[in-house]
Amino acid sequence: MSYTPAADPGPPALRLASTGTLTYGLSVGEVLGVSTLDGARLIAGQAGLDRIVQRLNVMEVPDILAWVKPHELLLTTGYPLRGTPQPLDALVADLDERGLAALAIKLGRYLEAPPAEMVEQADRLGFPLILLPDDVGFDDILNQVLTDILNRQAAVLARTEEVHRALVQIVLCGGGLQEVVDEVALLLEVAVVALDGDQRVLAAAGCAEQVEAMRAFDAARQAEHGRGRPDGRGERAGDAGHLVVPVVAGGFDHGRIIAHDPGGVLGQADLGILERAATVAALVVTKQQAVAAVESKYRADFLRDVLAGRAGDDDRIVGHCAGFGWDLDRPVLVVVAELDGRARGGDPAGGTRGPDERAAQERLAAAWTTAARRHDPGAAVVSFAHEVVAVLGVPGDDAALPAGPVQAMIKEATAIFAEHHAVRRTFSTGISRTVAAPRALPEAYEQAVKAVRVGRQLHGDGARAHFDQLGVYRLLSLVSDPAELHAFVRETLGDLAGDGEPELVDLRRTLQVLLETNLNVAETARRLHFHYNTLRYRIGKLERMLGPFTEDAHLRLNLTLALHVLRMRGI
Repeated sequence: MSYTPAADPGPPALRLASTGTLTYGLSVGEVLGVSTLDGARLIAGQAGLDRIVQRLNVMEVPDILAWVKPHELLLTTGYPLRGTPQPLDALVADLDERGLAALAIKLGRYLEAPPAEMVEQADRLGFPLILLPDDVGFDDILNQVLTDILNRQAAVLARTEEVHRALVQIVLCGGGLQEVVDEVALLLEVAVVALDGDQRVLAAAGCAEQVEAMRAFDAARQAEHGRGRPDGRGERAGDAGHLVVPVVAGGFDHGRIIAHDPGGVLGQADLGILERAATVAALVVTKQQAVAAVESKYRADFLRDVLAGRAGDDDRIVGHCAGFGWDLDRPVLVVVAELDGRARGGDPAGGTRGPDERAAQERLAAAWTTAARRHDPGAAVVSFAHEVVAVLGVPGDDAALPAGPVQAMIKEATAIFAEHHAVRRTFSTGISRTVAAPRALPEAYEQAVKAVRVGRQLHGDGARAHFDQLGVYRLLSLVSDPAELHAFVRETLGDLAGDGEPELVDLRRTLQVLLETNLNVAETARRLHFHYNTLRYRIGKLERMLGPFTEDAHLRLNLTLALHVLRMRGI
């Protein structure tokens, strides 16, 4: 087998080692093109011509395996091969396993020809086996190949640094992610797209069909392999016409930059440029997030002042909110969404929120913002410490309950939030009455807060409650002193107020069902699966503890209210 090197090996390039890391070097095919190897013949392993040569070594002893390193071109005469402690085909397998680039042999005095099994093994493994000309010295090969490697490294570093400076200059001059993507597309002469973690296009250079094709490719790739390499490095993917590099900053994966050439000619040099672009893109994203955080805090602080009644008159509030894109000059209602499963009135365990809790809160705010943007562009949506507050327009003057668009928005926010959470989390929602002017928003906010918390107590996690649908619980929730409610429960129910004794808890359940059925003994017995006489006995015991509630309507009312307060425990 002979090999004729290409006349032009192409521009300096970064190479990808078998470990996935970028390396500097020449391919075996390019090494065969240097002048000192004119006349060298490739006799096996043509599939490995793209292996990378970073260093050279000379085999002087039979037991060479302890001294070789990955990406080496190993030079030898036939002399050491005669005394190897293993067959030559096994030697080729061991060298290949250690990541060597190729083996170059000078035949003649000590070895007439490599054994056939050695050549066959090299072909099977794609391990280049090269026969050197008799008249070339090892020192000439070492000097020229090492010089070419160093020149290649210097050229690659210079080009990469130039690209990096150009990209950083874009950012320093105020450019954003779109300008970075445009510059990369110009350098690589291919289509480039930047996607966020949810595969939304952040910036793109290329026609719509190319952009959509890259999104589809990334979706399929994620479904099969996950989001990307954990070390943040890029990779050639798919048909090798795609380069994919994650955008990582502060330990967070902010998305990916993808380049695509239908001709499949993207190489490792292009991957190096794309990795530099991803680093700069991470800087842009971090800057944008910092600006967005400041703007978000400013909006949240102003809405907090509005909901606290200290933002000024209606005209000032409407004018100021219009600058944020919020329309409060219309009938609106307040929606409060709270994550379920955290300590009331504070962070889990009473401490600072952990990263998972913060991430969940950010996802909740993002879900509500996305849903509001689709259904009500004039809505105000902000994230406070432990809740997301939305002020939504209500279509029609008689829309007392949030039917139609408002319910659709809640449903969509729920779906978006659930879609992007690996660990299932839920949130409860409280909805206020409709108000006609900004000055009424503080009262509406209090109503929504009451609704979300009472609704969760009554219906569990994921509850949706409107303030006007709380019934008697609405009145009870308006009592400002919870101690007064608990005292009322103890005075009315006596020993039945506690949960310490199962027998008393069971009696309280009997009382509750009796009151729910309006003292219908037969229906109560059926629901509780008691014999009629057993229930009559229990009623007598309850009246001895609580008084003649079967005859006293006022006592029945007090008992009913006390049981309702127990259901609201924790508020």
